[in-house]
Amino acid sequence: MIIGLLRVRLHIVGANSLKDKRSVLKKTIHRLRTSYNCAVSEVDDHDVWRSAILAIVTVYRQRDQVESLFNQIRSDLGSAADFELIHCETEML
Repeated sequence: MIIGLLRVRLHIVGANSLKDKRSVLKKTIHRLRTSYNCAVSEVDDHDVWRSAILAIVTVYRQRDQVESLFNQIRSDLGSAADFELIHCETEML
């Protein structure tokens, strides 16, 4: 069993308040959870309007399944209109 962790840093372009940021994150987190069946949480930069760090976690039998899912998620986040994907880092346990 492989536990995969993907940490992503997002730059939320149009956020002018924490309310704007939360709106973007709420729909992004919901979309990731429902589309990819993974756990998602904001883990840092809570009070920074235009920045967010998300942790995305999943469990699969094989490493290549986790890597495939994370590649799909990176592609999805990279093509989003509400924010820019700044950085990704992956860990496997």
